Amino acid sequence: MALDGITVSCLVHEWQEKLVGGRITKIAQPESDALLLTIKNYDTYRLHLSASASLPLACLLTENRQSPLTAPNFCMLLRKHLSSARILQIEQPDLERIIRIKIEHLDEMGDTRIKYLIVELMGKHSNIIFCDEDDTIIDSIKRVSQMVSSVREVLPGRPYFIPKTADKYSLLTDPTETLLAAIRGQSGDLLRAVYATVTGLSPVISNELLHRAGLDTVNDVQEADDASFARLGDALSWLCTAVTNGKFIPTCILEEETPVEYAAVPLTVYTDFPNYSGRSFDSLSDLLLYYYETKEPNTRIRQKSSELRRTVQTAIERVAKKLDLQKKQFADTEKKDKFRIYGELLTTYGYSAVSGSKSFTCTNYYDNSEITIPLDETLSVMDNAKRYYERYSKLKRTGEALAGHIEESRAELAHLETVRESLEFATEESDLADIRRELTDCGYLRFRRDRGDKRAAKKPASRPYHYRTPEGYDIYVGRNNYQNEELTHHFANGGDWWFHAKGIPGSHVVLRTNGTSEVPDELFELAGSLAAFYSAGRAQQKVEVDYLLKKNVKKPAGAKPGFVVYYTNYSLVAAPAEHPELLIKD
Repeated sequence: MALDGITVSCLVHEWQEKLVGGRITKIAQPESDALLLTIKNYDTYRLHLSASASLPLACLLTENRQSPLTAPNFCMLLRKHLSSARILQIEQPDLERIIRIKIEHLDEMGDTRIKYLIVELMGKHSNIIFCDEDDTIIDSIKRVSQMVSSVREVLPGRPYFIPKTADKYSLLTDPTETLLAAIRGQSGDLLRAVYATVTGLSPVISNELLHRAGLDTVNDVQEADDASFARLGDALSWLCTAVTNGKFIPTCILEEETPVEYAAVPLTVYTDFPNYSGRSFDSLSDLLLYYYETKEPNTRIRQKSSELRRTVQTAIERVAKKLDLQKKQFADTEKKDKFRIYGELLTTYGYSAVSGSKSFTCTNYYDNSEITIPLDETLSVMDNAKRYYERYSKLKRTGEALAGHIEESRAELAHLETVRESLEFATEESDLADIRRELTDCGYLRFRRDRGDKRAAKKPASRPYHYRTPEGYDIYVGRNNYQNEELTHHFANGGDWWFHAKGIPGSHVVLRTNGTSEVPDELFELAGSLAAFYSAGRAQQKVEVDYLLKKNVKKPAGAKPGFVVYYTNYSLVAAPAEHPELLIKD
């Protein structure tokens, strides 16, 4: 679930106890849309604030995060104003998904100044905004112009305000009777009527309120009687009291050992299901870290890779469109020989043509057929012949150029498809770092790589999969193009066996022979099944896999990362299989 107003209220309550009065000792921006503040207040806390469109998050971390060597502009701005600043207050306006941090610092003249760091956790509209004491925006981690949003500009110099939520009521300030009357005034689905009426309520919390009122089986607002609405009023009063007094019990719901839901209050709606159990946490930050690190890590990585996926897909569509256009233009050049023949025949038989004619008919000495050649009556026969020769030469040059461009486009498209395939197998942030760097190096992203040792930057940040067979042999699988490059050309020995799915994007697989000339046949089948699984053909029942000694695998000069050629190879047909029982965690 996303962070709702109740969850944000719990976070604010926890931060008020731990962070208020503390000083900001370090400011980092580990990602383009995330901040990491180190705060000392008796203990040292790391406050993680993310305005990611796919995974907005705010919590206290137990471990540090790696930051870029060159700090982004927004990070430098915060360092200028907030280094050694003191946190005075942390609040939440009503139950909005907004956290407002009041900070005191000294300006260049040594005078005390007030600034506000405002965190908006609103899905794709999430943002981190830095304002002065008059609520004038100094800057934000995401700038929003009027071209993007007609409701509110988030730009330096603009006034900051919270857009009003239409037709919603406050759980904290509006009487319970007013809330019930507003819910009764809705039509249709009862669950939607609750969270669409009261600010800060998500479908999960609304479902919990209905369960406590015995209304979780009621679908329509008009089906609920007065007694049911009275119980719903009691549930709303309970929630209001819990939020007002800070009586939160962060709870994660588990299905067997897998997290399925979380909330800042106990979720009794799951008590009727035997397969579900609840686990309480001392703090909501601990719960959030547990939930997002345990619950479907691949889904979490997929959310973080959404920007890369869009970039790759857009590039694939662009290159595919360009390739189709090039093919059509190349097809047009195939008629060049017709113009050459026209020119030759006019040069040979043109003496018999009548001046000013619109066409000339003669015998084509290539196939002895009769042919009619269109003429420009304003030109002489020889000038017409010259024009046809020029058209032939132009189409010939165009065809030769297009042939090279088509090969380049095909190679670029094949490379992008391998990158898209690498994203499917990304399981760690280091995998995404490799792919992002590859896209940057190839010109698809405009982000600049951090300065440093160029030779070290060439090496992948993540490691290939490592499998060990019962016979003691090691098999390695590249997870992206940089890993494939490192694995094939720097790690594998000439006597190792190299595998790759035939004719489709996939990983490089290396079977280490350890100098042994005789390798059991079943290991070739095992390595082949891994090459089939880590390829675009993993959904097929059978995949053809090429394999050969690594010493016969070559990389052309100037080729993209992971691109190789080979001319002599063996082939086998393998069923795609992951073999997790053989995977070694290096």
